[in-house]
Amino acid sequence: MIRVDAVWLCTQPLDMRAGTDATLARVVQVFGSARPHHAYVFANKRSTRLKVLVHDGIGIWLAARRLHQGRFTWPGGGCGAPQSLTREQLDALVLGLPWQRVGEAGVIGLT
Repeated sequence: MIRVDAVWLCTQPLDMRAGTDATLARVVQVFGSARPHHAYVFANKRSTRLKVLVHDGIGIWLAARRLHQGRFTWPGGGCGAPQSLTREQLDALVLGLPWQRVGEAGVIGLT
């Protein structure tokens, strides 16, 4: 339904009370701008909730997801640089699966 060409994960936690405007301001602060057809993913400190902001070229979409059990797999530390994800990794992340194992990172081969 919404075209997403690139996915960006912010490793710093977001206050989940933030609405669309506050989350958009955070995207601009962390990434410099909100680009059309890009998704920006944030989690709370405990990694039990996610917010995804997508700029579709016309307006802003903001989606939230909460796990009732467990945590989202999230990069540790919270002070690292934003990371790029593939669409497949985003799909795994939203389901609560270990998204780091999807794609090239999960390939088994000879070194």
